[in-house]
Amino acid sequence: MKQFISVHDVNNINALVKKALAYKADPFADRNLGTDKRIGLLFLNPSLRTRLSTQVAAKNLGMDAIVFNIDKEGWALEFEEGAIMSGNTVEHIKDAAPILGQYFDILCIRTFPSLKNKEDDYSEMFIKQFIKYAGVPVVSLESATLHPLQSLTDIITIQEDLKFKNQKSKPKIVLTWAPHIKPLPQCVANSFAQWINAWSEADFVITHPHDYELSEEFTKGATITHNQNEALKNADYVYVKNWSTYNDYGKVYENDPEWMLTNEKLKLTNPVNGGAKVMHCLPVRRNIELSDEILDGKNSLVTQQAGNRVWAAQAVLSEILNAK
Repeated sequence: MKQFISVHDVNNINALVKKALAYKADPFADRNLGTDKRIGLLFLNPSLRTRLSTQVAAKNLGMDAIVFNIDKEGWALEFEEGAIMSGNTVEHIKDAAPILGQYFDILCIRTFPSLKNKEDDYSEMFIKQFIKYAGVPVVSLESATLHPLQSLTDIITIQEDLKFKNQKSKPKIVLTWAPHIKPLPQCVANSFAQWINAWSEADFVITHPHDYELSEEFTKGATITHNQNEALKNADYVYVKNWSTYNDYGKVYENDPEWMLTNEKLKLTNPVNGGAKVMHCLPVRRNIELSDEILDGKNSLVTQQAGNRVWAAQAVLSEILNAK
């Protein structure tokens, strides 16, 4: 693996999941793999699980991890080619990235979309410019359109739970939109759809209100419905996530509380093993996106899912280190 930006950088999803679960069983199996190697974690936006899980994963492999909050501690970066830097930006990525490439063996980047200009956000200019100029492997800690480490974690968690249940048939997985108080990126939803479609070992349904369609680039292959109750019927896993509008970009058209998942709605799901397991990437607005009764109940995989972020990151970093 030369980089990790999307599912397209992975040759075999199941093999990578197997590696992650092996690390979960034995975290220090490759404790010397990253000896004398440095990983740089660069944040243009806040983080909790992504930052800490990647640091722990790097440490488990023997790497030195250095975190740099560019948005708070560094110069404002310019990413446009040929820019006349007479505004607020101080340093061009063409000057910064090659230096970072000398400091680190792997660069990890986290950035969010502006939600103002769809063409700019979906061009993925920020992370592409790091890839172009850094000269070392780049790992996405979330970009303008995708969150691949989260999506790998999600499949790890589903596979882990399926083995526990010893389920042989294809699971039905539902991605459902949820209310929120402000516009959120489509990154997690895009990425989850991309990975589940590529994994192709599930019946995949996406449900959301009218006007909340995601880009077909990521959803093609999924069944899409505006009827949440219909989507939930016989579901084995329900992934809950808010996202803002894609076509009329970055808007909130409605905040209907009826879309919040509750135990009553879970009665529609597969009754085997007590109903569908519920997932969310966190952070979550309790009793807006998801009810307390779900998050604190027996159907929630949310804490297990967040814990698995370490093993997803460790598997990816291991693949990159072995390829260097």
